[in-house]
Amino acid sequence: MVTTTETGGAATTGGRCWWCSKDDFFPEESFKSWGTYLEALRESKTRLKDRLLARSLDDTELNQIRSRSHHSMKKTLTGWDILWFGVGSVMGAGIFVLTGLTSRTQAGPAVVLSFLASGISALLSVLCYTEFAVEIPVAGGSFAYLRVELGDFVAFIAAGNILFEYIVSGASVARSWTSYFATLCNHSPNDFRINVSALGEDYNHLDPIAVLISIIIGIAAILSTKGSSRFNIIASISHIAVLLFIAIVGLIKANPSNFSNNFAPFGVRGIFRASAVLFFAFVGFDGVATMAEETKNPRRDIPFGLIASMGIIIFIYCLLAGTLCLMQPFTMIDVDAPYTVAFQAVGLNWVKYIVALGALEGMTTVLLANIIGQARYFTHIGRTHMVPPWLASINEKTGTPMNATIVMTIANCIVALFTDLEVLANLLSISTLFIFALVAVALLVRRYYVTGETTKTDRNMLIGFLGLIIGSSVATAVYWMVSDKEWIGYVVTFPVWFLATLGLKLKVKEAKSPKLWGVPWFPWLPSLSIAVNVFLLGSIDAPSYVRFGIWSLVLLTYYFFVGLHASYDAAKEINSEGNGSEMRNCETGNVAPVA
Repeated sequence: MVTTTETGGAATTGGRCWWCSKDDFFPEESFKSWGTYLEALRESKTRLKDRLLARSLDDTELNQIRSRSHHSMKKTLTGWDILWFGVGSVMGAGIFVLTGLTSRTQAGPAVVLSFLASGISALLSVLCYTEFAVEIPVAGGSFAYLRVELGDFVAFIAAGNILFEYIVSGASVARSWTSYFATLCNHSPNDFRINVSALGEDYNHLDPIAVLISIIIGIAAILSTKGSSRFNIIASISHIAVLLFIAIVGLIKANPSNFSNNFAPFGVRGIFRASAVLFFAFVGFDGVATMAEETKNPRRDIPFGLIASMGIIIFIYCLLAGTLCLMQPFTMIDVDAPYTVAFQAVGLNWVKYIVALGALEGMTTVLLANIIGQARYFTHIGRTHMVPPWLASINEKTGTPMNATIVMTIANCIVALFTDLEVLANLLSISTLFIFALVAVALLVRRYYVTGETTKTDRNMLIGFLGLIIGSSVATAVYWMVSDKEWIGYVVTFPVWFLATLGLKLKVKEAKSPKLWGVPWFPWLPSLSIAVNVFLLGSIDAPSYVRFGIWSLVLLTYYFFVGLHASYDAAKEINSEGNGSEMRNCETGNVAPVA
């Protein structure tokens, strides 16, 4: 007989994850019956007003919310684990797949600068994530950070894009895995795919190998985080060795004239358009922040691991991009298999097997880190009841979020089976850049605004300066999109951004200092992160924004009919838990006497 228990608002079923009742998915009062649900819908306006700007607390995320998983994740990771997870989570398909496309059609040899620009943007975001991760070391990553600083609603919208980012990324890498496996076997990628002519052009090559590798990686992620880390370290070190070998062999065949003749054929605009696409190659490090809950010493290990790994990645990416453009004129670079064709052109056909092997190693570690990050995001979102709390369950034996890992693996498999890589890359960059900009905004709010402590004057100045920083960043991006060779608009937008950031520095009193590790050159670096991420958003094509809008509409529909009411009930439950003579409203930061 299966027994069901319920603690902290999340239901479990005798410790088993497969035999589930309705209360495992919808234990909240609003979903007890159709009557209670209809009543909740009638209260939507009131509930939305309550949840729209409701802010959580650090302590709530670290204790009450985390306790809803009933079992704890095992603290087994060190700084070296985080470093190699950082490398393994990022360095995969991007360098091999997108370098050819962007150098041939958007940047030419200046693709090296495109990689550098994307890398700097990613590094700025890494610094923002690091301060949050050491202060709030929970599996929710940016979702938890935004819940604490920008409120419940913004966190939910970000969460939907976070999960979308990871599903798209995982599916893209899985399909690329098939392509390079085919190269290793002397076949074209579509030889291993099933053509279904009845489906649309970008969705008719079914990829069963991508599904299989996703399932294998998902099983590994479930069994052990430390075991996954050991495999990742070995594979990542081997991968870097292969990449350095490729660079050395390629540079032997370098022709400097390929660089000196027409270095930036598409101009500055082409460099930044390529940079927006190449941001795909830096996606993944944010998932490493979700491992803070499993890190032995987050204060020391998270900054070391994240910053060191990003430095390694930027160097390797720029080195490989430069090598490719030195080997061939950019007009001859192959869009689909740039490195393989380049080595064939210089008489080193055998190197294509080394390239394929390196790509497979890199994409395997990316898939592993990807599913680990996805599952931990989903776990913490489940803890807040924005999605069914069944997903928050931590397996007692393995210390891993088994349910969330299974669900996300299935989602990855479905997208990877049908969808072509070209459909995914730009759309992925929108979600990622949007979230990174929000995290930078949240960090500024964290330092300058504390409920009950920040004066009304400082609060209003913070809102004003933030509005100017965001507004000037958007204006710069829009002007970049609509203008061709004009520059006069930047004479307005740049000074506004600079003066607004300076105003924050000089006029607004910091309400909170970082206890463990802080972003250097504050507030300039977070403000610059906002500007750079918004600017890169301005270089993405219009059809990708249409898809982004459709996805956002789906998220809002789910939130208004399900997520709003579930999270409202869950927050009300926490607020009703009192200690002594007063209770703390952990969603607003207010302290109110208990009647």
